[in-house]
Amino acid sequence: MRSSMRIISILALAAAALALAASPAAAAFGLTDLEVISETAGGGEALQAGSHPYALTTQVAVQTELDPDSGKVVPSEELKDLYISFPSGLVGNPTAVPQCSSEAFLAGETGECENASAIGVAEVEFGEPDKIVLVPVYNLEPTRGFAAKLGFIVEQRAPVAIDVGISPGSPHEVLAKATNVSQALFFLRSRVTIWGTPADPSHDPQRGTCALKGGTCPSGLLTEKAFLTLPTDCVDPLTFGFEGDSWQNPDPPQWFATSESVGGAGTPLSPIDCGEVGFEPVVEVAASTAAANSPSGLDFKIDVDDPGLSDPTARAESTIEKAEVTLPEGMTLNPSAGEGLASCSQADLANETPTSAPGAGCPEAAKVGSVEVETPLLEDRVQKGSIYIATPYENPFGSLLALYVVIKDPEMGILVKLGGSVDPDPLTGRLQTTFGEAAFPIPQIPFSHFRFSFNSGPRAPLTTPPGCGTHTTTAVLTPSSGGGPLTTTSSFETTTGPGGGPCPPASLPFLPGLTAGSIDATAGAFSPFFMRLTRSDTDQEITRLSSLLPPGLTGKIAGLQQCPQAAVEAARAKSGAAEQSAPSCPDSSLVGHTLSGSGVGPALTYVPGSLYLAGPFAGAPLSIVAIVPALAGPFDLGTVVVQEGLDLNPDTAQVEVKGDAAEAIPRILQGIPLELRDLRIMVDRPGFTLNPTSCEPAEAKATLTGVSTLATLAAHYQASNCGALKFKPKLTLSLKGKMKRTGNPAITAVVKPRTGDANIGASTVLLPPSLFIDNAHISNPCTRVQFNENACPKASILGKARAFTPLLDQPLVGPVYFRSNGGERELPDVVADLHGQFHIVLVGFVDSKHKRVRTRFLDVPDAPVSKFVLRLAGGRRGLLENSADLCRTKPKARLVLVGQNGKRSISDRAVGASCKSKGKRRR
Repeated sequence: MRSSMRIISILALAAAALALAASPAAAAFGLTDLEVISETAGGGEALQAGSHPYALTTQVAVQTELDPDSGKVVPSEELKDLYISFPSGLVGNPTAVPQCSSEAFLAGETGECENASAIGVAEVEFGEPDKIVLVPVYNLEPTRGFAAKLGFIVEQRAPVAIDVGISPGSPHEVLAKATNVSQALFFLRSRVTIWGTPADPSHDPQRGTCALKGGTCPSGLLTEKAFLTLPTDCVDPLTFGFEGDSWQNPDPPQWFATSESVGGAGTPLSPIDCGEVGFEPVVEVAASTAAANSPSGLDFKIDVDDPGLSDPTARAESTIEKAEVTLPEGMTLNPSAGEGLASCSQADLANETPTSAPGAGCPEAAKVGSVEVETPLLEDRVQKGSIYIATPYENPFGSLLALYVVIKDPEMGILVKLGGSVDPDPLTGRLQTTFGEAAFPIPQIPFSHFRFSFNSGPRAPLTTPPGCGTHTTTAVLTPSSGGGPLTTTSSFETTTGPGGGPCPPASLPFLPGLTAGSIDATAGAFSPFFMRLTRSDTDQEITRLSSLLPPGLTGKIAGLQQCPQAAVEAARAKSGAAEQSAPSCPDSSLVGHTLSGSGVGPALTYVPGSLYLAGPFAGAPLSIVAIVPALAGPFDLGTVVVQEGLDLNPDTAQVEVKGDAAEAIPRILQGIPLELRDLRIMVDRPGFTLNPTSCEPAEAKATLTGVSTLATLAAHYQASNCGALKFKPKLTLSLKGKMKRTGNPAITAVVKPRTGDANIGASTVLLPPSLFIDNAHISNPCTRVQFNENACPKASILGKARAFTPLLDQPLVGPVYFRSNGGERELPDVVADLHGQFHIVLVGFVDSKHKRVRTRFLDVPDAPVSKFVLRLAGGRRGLLENSADLCRTKPKARLVLVGQNGKRSISDRAVGASCKSKGKRRR
């Protein structure tokens, strides 16, 4: 927009330059005697910032040489094309007077433009030295693709037209272009004067036809409007650049000189009295929804009432040099906008032209909003444009977040490109957007209305604050006049909760949801397991997760590699793109995947991640590591790593995933709130997750931590088709040691389940009547306190147990204790305390039935065991005592094994005894 404004403001200068007659060529072509004067009515220097000069006069001459044949002074080369650039902030209003049509301008020998469209005069020297004519300069209807057009006709010979538009080499530079200047003119010099207020009666003697014939030619206009307005920046001098080529050497144009408006002392002139320039823009900001914590667009408007821009007796207000806008606390970026979002690179931006089709420059998928600009200089013609996300870090600001604004008007050839940095607070996400930084200055073009609108809808780029109330935006606008910044505010209100519901309470509830299950619930089968956690927009954010899987749902760790902790730490420091292209953990440790849905409202942005098995963490023997490359649309927020301990419950062997206090799920990354709403966890490594063999109803549990509240959730879980599993384990008992009466034999029990059968759920052993408890050997059982502290006395150790499972590389091994049960049963319990990669405790209840010692393990974990060996010591530590000679009685035990699927295996088996057979007597 700024470029377009500047274009129009400099129309006057363009005309002046156009009168130039010369030719660009090699070394011989040049422009001389460059002069630009801003004049008052009395002939003095008109330099008040924002004022309307009486006239602006530009003088240009072409380099000449003496023709040896004719002896006359001639141009070194003949001018073909002339380009003049103008100082920033010098604007012209082509609507100040009527525009003359091309047909009228070209009619007859001198044209038929109305006197009302005259905006100045051109004094042209051509043909030969000192041959000078004075001709009127008219405001013409612009050529398509240009903002304005000026023209004059030299001595009935050749019309000269000057198109004013945006330079193709700079998005903010305005050029006046005179192309294919007629060689018949033989230009030597021009002095073009453009009137600051064309309708001023003082110009009547030179207006239009009067410049050619004399007399007085009033404009006939009822209102006098200013055509020229000086910049409101008093720092930079009024500088004009000249570029051209000749018919003899037409391509490319050459840069020749910069001309500055120079005062009597020979110093460059700049506008003055900037401190007196007004600056009163009005800012209005509104969200696109009145619902709190919801996806929202944003309408940002700046309105300027500046009658001084067209009033010849007043001064225009200052333009805006810099704008810093800070959105209300709690109004942050919406992660939902990341889904499908692209970005605009600097190369894409460079490809934007006034006539480029949508997507030919910045991708349409990078568009996040629109702009509209109106200026009195174009009679409030609406200039429309688009807002794009700039490619992160590869933008003029080097920032993660930046915006490009592209304003195009193909009919007028207007192309304005703006850039703004967006800085989110790293702790709160509050946004500050700045336009007018040195890397991308704002064009100094006055406007009456500037409307900046972010898209609304489910994937709107912003979210409203979380609570109802009044929310204030602060804008700090810096004037180009050099005065102090203007701080202004605008407020909007949110009056409902998300979806039009009631306003959220000050302390949000925490009512998340949980679903979980196996993809294939067949008992004993390997199947991926999923868990999904969700929350609504009115819930607290999830900060931590712990879970307890259903009994019997286990994982096969045997043969699986662990991700080294050094690799886990390395992932934390990597960009998301780097982690995605080269994962830190090896595939051999990959056990599953995650999908995280973030955002506000009904549409979320989903980001995939990976789950790895890793080593000890937070007191657990193993850990699960979620590694998520935080890539959403064009944004790379790094790599999110959440590591949690992985253990088995020692009593039930249930898988426990334990969150660590120092390992929270992040709520904000680089100032962008994550707003995690949907977390999907899939443990899907083939042959890893094994279903239970029990079809009893169970639960998958999760404990979630919100911002200030805990929530414990449970999801129904139940395996199926357990009856199809067979159950025929083999259990043997053998005795060793003293078999005679009063002896204390050692006993060994070996259980060998079959592969593919249901797991053992309970076991009962009724020993032969000839074996009973030796009370003298149970005087010092281990207390529960001692057991929990791993401090059982040696006298409480009865033996040793060993469990082999296909799920682990090494067996679990540990002592067997006689442990007191707090009076719950008459006799202490037999407890196998198994250690290895995990810790499992098996508790057997000891009592008597039918005068026989009975041991029952009623809660055996639902896990596959290939072999279980229990050895109880004999002798002085022996638990059992013989009541008869076991070598004579052939003792039998009753064995009852119950599968997790309810099937039973009952048998009466002889107990092996280490009896020595007697040799035959010799005769």
